[in-house]
Amino acid sequence: MSTVYEDLSGASVFITGGGSGIGAALTEGFLRQGAKVGFVGRSGASAFVDQMERETGNRPLFVQCDITDIAALQAAIDTCATAHGPITVLVNNAANDQRHATLDVDEAFWDWSQAVNLKAYFFACQAVIAGMRSAGGGSIINFTSISYMMGNAGYPAYTTANSGINGMTRSLAREFGPDNIRVNALAPGWVLTQKQLDMWADPDALAAHLDRQCLKQHLAPDDIVSPTLFLASQASRMMTGQSLVVDGGVVVTG
Repeated sequence: MSTVYEDLSGASVFITGGGSGIGAALTEGFLRQGAKVGFVGRSGASAFVDQMERETGNRPLFVQCDITDIAALQAAIDTCATAHGPITVLVNNAANDQRHATLDVDEAFWDWSQAVNLKAYFFACQAVIAGMRSAGGGSIINFTSISYMMGNAGYPAYTTANSGINGMTRSLAREFGPDNIRVNALAPGWVLTQKQLDMWADPDALAAHLDRQCLKQHLAPDDIVSPTLFLASQASRMMTGQSLVVDGGVVVTG
């Protein structure tokens, strides 16, 4: 990472799913900017927290939490705001793209998928608004993906939530722009996290996807860090209600 955003030094940042995959890379990226980072995840993260302190000299605050438990999510946000000051950067990153067929979806699975991939995003946004107002503004970054843009099959509940994230982002940007609160979405392409490599990234699928990209390199979690820092910082101070695509050039080729 070469770009330093001075306004992120000392900023109070909250990241959902900040202990693994893309989220872990985001936590490290903000720590290296000198931000005060709080994050949540379902699994314990003490080893990761210790590692980040050793490697960055900056210790994040971890609160174990299932984001589908809205009361617990709100309490975690309060805990981090109490420790670090009002949250001025929210990154809604946690998601679950479990594959499923339309005809196999029952009401319980649908509700669970929306709870993880959309409902928690809304209530996290809601929970930081008062603090951002008191701080004079802030930046909310909602992670979506290119899957709904491509009309991908294989996980319709997930793509539905992705599309909903963009509608929510635009509406919140309009509602809270007068408070100097910016709300943007970030849509990664196929980022090869360890989960993706373990579960779905077989050689044929990887080759087919790379063939659709303009840039012939697979995306790694670190490729998403700099765009997120840009949206969080004052470098993007007049951007709101937008969806920034970082996919190696898939959606332009359709």
